[in-house]
Order: sequence, then C-alpha cells, then structure tokens
Amino acid sequence: MQTTTLYDQDFYAWTQHQIELLRSRRLAELDIENLVEEMESLGRQERQELRNRLGVLLGHLLKWHYQPEARSKSWAATIQEQRRRIQRHLKENPSLQTYLLEAIDIGYEDGLDLVNRETSLDSKQLPQACLFSESEIFEEPVDWQP
Repeated sequence: MQTTTLYDQDFYAWTQHQIELLRSRRLAELDIENLVEEMESLGRQERQELRNRLGVLLGHLLKWHYQPEARSKSWAATIQEQRRRIQRHLKENPSLQTYLLEAIDIGYEDGLDLVNRETSLDSKQLPQACLFSESEIFEEPVDWQP
C-alpha cells in the first residue's frame, strides 16, 4: 500500500513546509529523499536552460551565416538577446562554465533542428559539428542593415 504524501498531493505546500522546517532547524523532520531529488532536478534545469538558449542562438547564427539575403532585425535581436541571457546565466551559475563546450555541442544539434524547421535549408547539408568559435558565438557583432 502506497502512502500519499504532501509532496504527492500539493508540491507547493510541500516546498513551503520544507522551508519552514529548515528555517526552524527541525532537520530530522525534513523529507530528505524528495529534497535530494528536487535539488538534482534544479541542477539539471540550469544545464537545460544553457543548452536551450545555445540552441536558439546557434540556430539563428546558422541562419544568419547561410541566409544573408534573409537577415532581419528580428534575427539580430534574437542573437543579441540570447547572448545576453546566456552570459547572465553563466554569471549567475559560474560552475556551468565547465559544461559550456558540451552544451555548445548539444545546442548546435538543436540549432540545426531550428534551421531545418524555420528555413528551406537542408540541415543535413550543413556542418554537423559547430563551426563557430566561442568568440563568434558570444562576441562577434551582428549588425542588421535594412
């Protein structure tokens, strides 16, 4: 027989109860198993955030590189926004810097998918490994000219 816990019934209430227990130093009453699971999940979410943003950025850099005739202010704005958000995310989570190269590789695959969805380009015809250096990904100016 499985017991339904507050964690299963009302996640938000469970989080508030765990906070109350931590603040009052009632550590023996903490739901350690679920706390560990949630902490691991939070770490995975930070890595996922980095990969997702890199996917969008790299997809737009690919579109920018391979479709210069279709460049738009919107693409330039997306590139700038993703660069800014990635840099902020890395500043807030500096230990993710050690994961950056792997995240770029994964993000590039997602970027190829974005190109395939949003353009007439065949992503299989594009380089299958990231062709951009770190400085090109994060620093190279993107100017949009109407």
